[in-house]
Amino acid sequence: MKLYRFLSGPDDSSFCHKVTAALNKGWELSGSPTYAFNATTGEMQCGQAVTKTVHGKEYDPDMKLGEQ
Repeated sequence: MKLYRFLSGPDDSSFCHKVTAALNKGWELSGSPTYAFNATTGEMQCGQAVTKTVHGKEYDPDMKLGEQ
């Protein structure tokens, strides 16, 4: 099964750590990162899609994707 997640967060080191943690758990970058201004918070936000292939499991909408 192939899984998809979209990671997002503020433009600071916490976002980089979130992406790094996903990469070290076997997730792969998918596409270009995004960068946008959040007018509500007044902060820049980052986003990055990641995918991961997991063998021997079937998709279940209740599964926690970050734990796969």
